[in-house]
Amino acid sequence: MRFMGITVERLTAQEAVCMTFSPFTDDQGNPKDLANVTFADLAQLADMDEGYVLEFKQSLTVGVKRKIPKIIASFANSRGGWLVIGIADDDHAVCPVPRLSADYGQLIGELCRRHVSPAPPFDVRFIADPDAPDQGVVVVRVDEGRFPPYVADGVVEIREGSTSGPAAGSALVELYDKATRRAAQITDFCRRTVYFSSAVPLFDLYLFRTGSTRETSSREVINARADAMRRAFEAQGFSCHIQHAHDSLIFRASVAFADMMPHSAIELFPDESMKLTVPAVLLEGREREGALAELGTACGLAATDKMDVMSAASTLARVTRMASVLDRYVRYREARWREYATAYELENMAGVLLWSDEPLYIDYVRSHGPLFCGTTDCRSRVRYLDDGEHDSFRARQFAGSHFFEACGLPLGSPDDDDNRLVDALLRTERGARRERA
Repeated sequence: MRFMGITVERLTAQEAVCMTFSPFTDDQGNPKDLANVTFADLAQLADMDEGYVLEFKQSLTVGVKRKIPKIIASFANSRGGWLVIGIADDDHAVCPVPRLSADYGQLIGELCRRHVSPAPPFDVRFIADPDAPDQGVVVVRVDEGRFPPYVADGVVEIREGSTSGPAAGSALVELYDKATRRAAQITDFCRRTVYFSSAVPLFDLYLFRTGSTRETSSREVINARADAMRRAFEAQGFSCHIQHAHDSLIFRASVAFADMMPHSAIELFPDESMKLTVPAVLLEGREREGALAELGTACGLAATDKMDVMSAASTLARVTRMASVLDRYVRYREARWREYATAYELENMAGVLLWSDEPLYIDYVRSHGPLFCGTTDCRSRVRYLDDGEHDSFRARQFAGSHFFEACGLPLGSPDDDDNRLVDALLRTERGARRERA
């Protein structure tokens, strides 16, 4: 199996080092992620010098606390980096700091919330000494920021050799240009469309992986991803058909070539960005006529032959079941949702009526009117999952609630009728989970 048309970007030597750099490696020399670093790994720092992507502090003094926001902002404005607290200044030996009653991650996070804007992307771990659990070393890994500049106490800091310093005019222009390019990348990605033979009403969920560069992958990596996606489909109770596109793999829930019936699909890109596409379940025949008749009785809707009616329960069951595949895939790959930006869209849905036989929906229609997709451009704003508001993000939960938002039910509405209806419609979905995706 292989991808066709993958473009290899030209990187400077410094960019290439920063993109993959970790000061810690395993027995085979492969970089270790922060989550896998052990106390024994800290000995590797003895032979390293501070530099563009690495900085040491011996202890967490008041002066160091003042510098931490500046250091983290400078890494985020540059190419990312690592800050290690508990390393001696002279010989870089491990010099443990005490375990605090408060979590170091919360402490450093609060420092950045007070002094850095916008919030920079970073992770913190206190790695305890196994022989003395009350002491250890604090390791902070900072990712390259998506939307610089990151401003620390009114100053835009960047890395200058092994230290941080204020950015000059040309560096500021480059930082703003980087943010603009990233926003344009995400916007372009959210226009990606999976082909269907006719104008099928669709719910789309875009998940853009916000790495510093689009990853190019070996055949082994691509095979591992495809296998993880297959297993995620199987865990949800159905198989998938894999189709190659010029720069992606498309996993369709099933295939029906005879009449080209639309089926749910997940498109997987080389950088592990993903797009979920789910066809809506439209009512036909007597079901459609019955729904229009009830809507007409409830709110005086004048039905026409051109009106499409979508089943809330059956469509949502498809959406949440397929979104659960994404959650399983990310878990199998040991990835993190916080690395993603997400948006949703309704395609070919303008004017499609939402239908549910839930009694609360009929009551809602009587007082508020029927729900339907009210615009032809139904793409949502982009949400960034590392913003502190999506720490417990799950694709299934997000897709379920935002499906109704796209159909006209605002989330977090001050109107109790809106919130009660969302809860009721989500309950009807649970009774329709066996609907085939």
